[in-house]
Amino acid sequence: MDPVFKALADPTRRGLLDELFARDGQTLGELEERLPMTRFGVMKHLKVLEEAGLVTTRRRGREKLHHLNPVPIRLVHDRWVSKYAEPWAAGLSGLKRELEDRPMEKVFEIYIKTTPERLWEAITDPALRQKYNFGVGVESEWTAGSAYESVHPGAGISIAAGENLEVDAPRRLVQSFNALWSDDVKAEGTSRVTWEIEQVEDSCRLTVTHDQLREGANDELFGGWPMILSGLKTLLETGELLTTPGSLRYSDAAA
Repeated sequence: MDPVFKALADPTRRGLLDELFARDGQTLGELEERLPMTRFGVMKHLKVLEEAGLVTTRRRGREKLHHLNPVPIRLVHDRWVSKYAEPWAAGLSGLKRELEDRPMEKVFEIYIKTTPERLWEAITDPALRQKYNFGVGVESEWTAGSAYESVHPGAGISIAAGENLEVDAPRRLVQSFNALWSDDVKAEGTSRVTWEIEQVEDSCRLTVTHDQLREGANDELFGGWPMILSGLKTLLETGELLTTPGSLRYSDAAA
């Protein structure tokens, strides 16, 4: 059985995901307080969810924070749900969370069968980026301190812009991020996106962290990541393009 389906089959594990859906970035102790089970039981279920890629962890000081990773859910959606019930299910990928005492942080993790060099190229090459990034390419010199701009050639509009804060090819790219596609997202100001590539056997683990978001930030800023990363995985592993609601966003303007 697929590990994602296996993980989701258990109601207790679905409850853990519900808790992270309601408030992402929780510690083991916080999750333990919310569920009628022992600390060991929570750890055991979290391990299954991590192995399925549905939960990813980040260290913040001495704390180990658990984050809901919606990318595998999006992949299941694209493979099975969208064919039959896309009008109902489109909202599933817009996963939200609110943090109480710190800026919001969204973490997305995916494994792609490719090399770090090829993955880095797909992230930084404008022509490749357009194929999975809603038709939007990225222009930059890709040096630390250089600017970048994301433009949709067909629609003729600038989608985002910022600065490359760290450039360590082919392992790590840190960028400031200013969304430009509407007045609502412009009002959100500057956030940060970190791309981290780690080779694991014949694959790469790609972790994208979108942080420095204000509490309750507009979910348009981060809601597209599952579709973007699903399209990136599909492109590098099969050479094919993945049609998602996001990929069609600017199709009329480009026509």
